[in-house]
Amino acid sequence: MNKRIQPRRALLGTALMAALLAGQALADTASAPAQPLDKLQTLKEMDGKAPSHRMMDIQTWQTAAGSKVMFVEARQLPMFDLRLTFAAGSSQDQKSPGIALLTNAMLNEGVAGKNVEAIAQGFEGLGADFGNGAYRDMAVASLRSLSASDKREPALKLFAEVVGKPTFPADSMARIKNQLLASFQYQKQNPGKLAGNELFSRLYGDHPYAHPSDGDAKSIAAINAQQLRGFHDRAYAAGNAVIAIVGDLSRDEAAKIAEQVSSALPKGPALPHMPDPQAPKAGLTHIEFPSKQTTMLLAELGIQRDDPDYAALSLGNQILGGGTFGTRLMSEVREKRGLTYGIYSGFTPMQARGPFSISLQTRAELSEGTLGLVQDILRDYLKNGPTQEELDNAKRELAGSFPLSTASNASIVGQLGAIGFYNLPLSFLEDFMQQSQSLTVDQVKAALNRHLDADKLVIVTAGPTVPQKPLPPPTDKPQEQPMGVPEH
Repeated sequence: MNKRIQPRRALLGTALMAALLAGQALADTASAPAQPLDKLQTLKEMDGKAPSHRMMDIQTWQTAAGSKVMFVEARQLPMFDLRLTFAAGSSQDQKSPGIALLTNAMLNEGVAGKNVEAIAQGFEGLGADFGNGAYRDMAVASLRSLSASDKREPALKLFAEVVGKPTFPADSMARIKNQLLASFQYQKQNPGKLAGNELFSRLYGDHPYAHPSDGDAKSIAAINAQQLRGFHDRAYAAGNAVIAIVGDLSRDEAAKIAEQVSSALPKGPALPHMPDPQAPKAGLTHIEFPSKQTTMLLAELGIQRDDPDYAALSLGNQILGGGTFGTRLMSEVREKRGLTYGIYSGFTPMQARGPFSISLQTRAELSEGTLGLVQDILRDYLKNGPTQEELDNAKRELAGSFPLSTASNASIVGQLGAIGFYNLPLSFLEDFMQQSQSLTVDQVKAALNRHLDADKLVIVTAGPTVPQKPLPPPTDKPQEQPMGVPEH
């Protein structure tokens, strides 16, 4: 199949940004007494061992209104992080694409007696931070506050009002709609965005994941405040929420916070899980686009977040294209041939099967050869699997980076939200690390072949139709400058 979509004007080209969610990557600095210089831990003293990571004692329960609570006590800093995760992403849009994003964006635009400026000043005056976002599976709202009661209690009161009782003021809705409508015009100049939207449409067909998370100009313009209130009542219900709390709090204090927030939400049950998508038809779709570059996206259905092969696939993808330099794809496509500035692969596991994707840009006149090369690399990798050296290196890299997943309260609260939302075991992080470190080459190869097939790729390209040139031969001498320069 080779479907062609005709011209749209353009200036920019970007690679596909995989949608997921999860935690923030902010670092907290614990106050600790300075150590004498002769006690500093040096890289030599580590003797090749992986750095230790923070152990988590996760406590979990349910509020009276039906919200799942995940709590980790962390006394290092006089503050706490609170994160609410709802099954309120764009997969719940139904007949109004973009309503999930618009509802989430409107949460802090108004509550009874306070407009958006007063809400912002209220949080700022308490030294608190409010955050929110909407994705395909979920929507989130978060609070970071000092844990002292004189700061915590008013911050929580305002947070509960914002998340549980937004007023959706008309002037704010008009402003945010105009911003979205302007972004849709900009997207017409962005081949990466056009290709990404087409990819999800091809990959998911009639599934709720298929449409763009931000909707489109027609759907956004049609949404009214009454629809936002209806979506909020349904998707921001207490039974549809996971409440993650990390910080300088006792179990009793965390329980009171959870009850306060949960009781402020609309009453209602959890929404049904996403259905499984149907297998898409493999083939190439080209979007004709005036540019010197061609954007390429290759994808197929991957896995759910709770798939037992998650660890093996994560490590296998790290070797293929999940890192930066040194991966199979980066080595063969950039370093040996200079065909791109960057090429990346990744699984995006979601509630239903999320995509496995490969993304890159290359010079338009080399696009056909580059596409064939990428497919051949994937095919060879599935056939032969990683080498023992590649696997050992990936394990060491994972062991070194893994402590960052619990290095700060913000990173922990994000992990808790994902564990609760996807119904993962409380020991998930420890299990993932242990499973990853015990994997063999054959196990990684078998897992990759259970889920991927190089002949079943859905491919979308965006660029001009130009005469093609042969690819340069591979060389062990790195290119001084890759031939595919990303457009800005």
